[in-house]
Amino acid sequence: MAKKFKILKISRAGVGVVGPGAVAKEAAEFARVNAELVEVFYTGNKNDIVAAAKDADIILLGSVPIERWIVEAAPKCIAVMCQSVGYDSIDVKACTENNILLVNSPSFEWCIEEVSNHAMGLLLACAKKFKMLDSLVSQGRFTDAKKAQPWMGSIYGQTLGIVGCGAIGRMVARKAKAFGLNVIGYDPYIAQVYLAKENGITLTSLEEVLKADYITLHPDLNETSFHMINEKAFAQMKPSAYLINTSRGKVVDDVALVKALQEKRIAGAGLDVFEVEPLPKDSPLTMMDNVIVLSHSASYSTYAFDIAPIKIAQEVARVLTGKLPLNIVNKSVTPRVKLV
Repeated sequence: MAKKFKILKISRAGVGVVGPGAVAKEAAEFARVNAELVEVFYTGNKNDIVAAAKDADIILLGSVPIERWIVEAAPKCIAVMCQSVGYDSIDVKACTENNILLVNSPSFEWCIEEVSNHAMGLLLACAKKFKMLDSLVSQGRFTDAKKAQPWMGSIYGQTLGIVGCGAIGRMVARKAKAFGLNVIGYDPYIAQVYLAKENGITLTSLEEVLKADYITLHPDLNETSFHMINEKAFAQMKPSAYLINTSRGKVVDDVALVKALQEKRIAGAGLDVFEVEPLPKDSPLTMMDNVIVLSHSASYSTYAFDIAPIKIAQEVARVLTGKLPLNIVNKSVTPRVKLV
C-alpha cells in the first residue's frame, strides 16, 4: 500500500483562517493524493504540537503562527504552506535554514481580485464621503448631508500612489486606470520592472508616492515595511489625501495615523487592517466620520473562500507527487526531497 501522507494544520479553537467548511474542502483535495489532514488545536501546551509535528509531511498554516520551535519539531516536513498571500506569521528564516519550502497562495481567483476590489471600494467610499453622508441621511438629516458635501475632491484626473507593486498592487492599478486616475508606485523589491509599466504604473520614490491624492498600501509586512507609514510619512502627505490600507495593519503606525487625522494633516482613511486586531471598540478610529473601519475582510467573498482551500491543496498535491510548487517564497532553499 502506498504511503499515507500527513498534513498538519495548527489552529486555535473557534478561530478560522479561510472560512467555514474550509477544513472539509482541504481534506477532500488531500485525499486525492493519499494524504490525511490532521488539525491540532494549540492551547498553550507546546508538547501537543511537537508530538503532532514529528511525523508531518506538510504543515499548513492555521490560526497559529508557525514559529521556529514548530519548524524544528518537524524533521520530515517538506513544506510549510499558507492559504494567503501574506506570510508574515511564518518564520521564513527558520524554514529556509531547515530546508523547508515556504509556499503561499497569491491566487487571482481568491485573493488578488478580491483585495484589489476592496481597495478600490474603500478609495471610492472615502472620496465620495459615503460613511458621513449615509449616516446623516439615515438620521433624517438630508439637508445637513447636503451641507456636508464640501470639501469633496475628484477621482478622475487625480493621482493614486501605490506602495507595493506586486500582483495585488498591479491589479489595483489596472482598475484605477478605468476611473481615470493617474497611477504612480513605489516598490524597491519589484524584480520585473516592466510589469509595473504594463499595468499603467510609473515607478518613483516613496516620497513622490506620498504626495499623491490617494495612497493605497500593498507591501509585504517585513522589517522594512513595519511602520513605514509613520509620522514622517504623514507629514509629507497632502491635507486632502486619503490613505487606504488592505495589506497589514503594522505597515501603519496607528498612533501617528490618529494624530494625523486629528490634526487634519490628511483628509481621511479607509482601513481594513489594524496594528491590533480586533480593533479596540474605544479606538479613536471608530469615532471619526472620515475614517472607514472594516473587519480584515478584503480577501473575502463566498466564491473566493470556496476556492482558497482548494488552491493551496493543489500546491500540497504538487509537492507530494514530486513536483515543485508554483509559489515558493524562499526561492534560495534547498528542499529536503528532490522536486522537479
